[in-house]
Amino acid sequence: MSPSTREESRPSPAWHPAGWRLRTRLIVLLMLFLGLACLAIGLVSYGAMNATLKGQLHGQLSEASHRATSFSGTRPGQGTGANAGTPPNPLNAPGQAAGTLNARFSAQGFLSGGILDSGGEIQNLTSEDQSTLRAIRPGEEKDVDLTSGDYLVVAETDPSGQIVVTGLPLKGVHHTLKSLVAIMAGVSGTSLVLAGIMGSAAIRRTMKPLERVSAVATSVSRLDLESGQLPAASRVSPRDARSDTEVGAVGHAFNQMLDNVGSALTARQKSEDHMREFVGNASHELRTPLASIRGYSDLLKWTENFTDEGRTSLERIDSQSQRMAALVDDLLLLARLDEGREPAWETVDLTELVVENVADTQVAAPLHEWRLELPAEPITLRADPRQVQQILLNLLSNARKHTEEGTRVTTALSPSANGHDAVLTVTDNGPGIDPNFQDKIFGRFARADQARSGGEGTTGLGLAIVKALVEAHGGTIGLTSRPGHTEFEVRLPLASSVE
Repeated sequence: MSPSTREESRPSPAWHPAGWRLRTRLIVLLMLFLGLACLAIGLVSYGAMNATLKGQLHGQLSEASHRATSFSGTRPGQGTGANAGTPPNPLNAPGQAAGTLNARFSAQGFLSGGILDSGGEIQNLTSEDQSTLRAIRPGEEKDVDLTSGDYLVVAETDPSGQIVVTGLPLKGVHHTLKSLVAIMAGVSGTSLVLAGIMGSAAIRRTMKPLERVSAVATSVSRLDLESGQLPAASRVSPRDARSDTEVGAVGHAFNQMLDNVGSALTARQKSEDHMREFVGNASHELRTPLASIRGYSDLLKWTENFTDEGRTSLERIDSQSQRMAALVDDLLLLARLDEGREPAWETVDLTELVVENVADTQVAAPLHEWRLELPAEPITLRADPRQVQQILLNLLSNARKHTEEGTRVTTALSPSANGHDAVLTVTDNGPGIDPNFQDKIFGRFARADQARSGGEGTTGLGLAIVKALVEAHGGTIGLTSRPGHTEFEVRLPLASSVE
């Protein structure tokens, strides 16, 4: 696998959107877009309201400033005396509202001013406020931060040449904007919650058909396809397989794929059935001529006088006919197992079978070193004794044929750790099996003579028969091999666990 492929196949972290379910991503996207829409509406509403309120305040300020500058001038009847020519306070002008600010400045500095409170009293300005207001140039309008709060102020020149600064409080504008923000936040939050709940329900309902399609796909992935057919229930229902919707199109395509797979499995099953039938029939038909060949070769051997060369040829005919007969028997056995015939169940003393078969194999191959490791108590199975014996013979024969003389072969028997199975192992210290061949070793006609030495020919069916027999008894078989150590492990259910 290339680094890029490994990177692509690596699962995304749980916090990463790529690792989220589609339903979650849709809900998050819905909430995100709705939140952005609410934010945009809020910003536009805030800006429009601020502009409207500032416009209204600007109009009110213009009127208040006009009243203040128009009210400037000498009081009637005060042409002489100490106060002669002193302009009146602009806050005394008719129409000035509570909260209005006025300040009059001459070239020498602050003359008069203050803030009109709700009781009609004038509150004096601090020196800091006076300095802030004096910095405003005639005709300039701006927001200022004073001791009593924020004000929108404007400076104008009255007929006497003095500068009159007029201001209105921004408190009302700020309060209205804060209320607007609170209302918008509440409405937006409520809308997001309701949209999330209703959107989640709608998306969940919309995704139900896809979940049903996924459930069918999962059930199909768990089916045993060796039977050669798909169950009729392994289909997406018609309501979820309508091609006029997106999810329905997926369900329809999935059903079509299952139909194609089912047709292929049916065709394969028919082909395998025909092949099994052919092998069974051919094996039965071969038995009679093979028996005749062996019979006539035996007859010739005992009734005719042959030269040494002729007798050797006759022995070759006999040995090859025996080998062919063994192959035919193996093929017939596999054909019966493929048909699913039940074993002839009996109570079998596996310990006794192991001892007998190892002893027989030791006689057949005395130059190998045969060892036994048995438990103190006998191990019994519910099994077919002939088939269990076939398992033992094939495993021992495999070790004998594919290892050199002098190889140590150890047959061990023990109960499993959980007490449910009998564990049978056949281990040798031979050259080992080629790693590239180990995955194929239980296949039919599988041979890798280059992996293990031995001069005796094999059909390549022995281990395939072992695997089929073990599985027919509900067991498992495994292989571990490296140079100097090859072990076949068979696990078969104990009689106590079967009962």
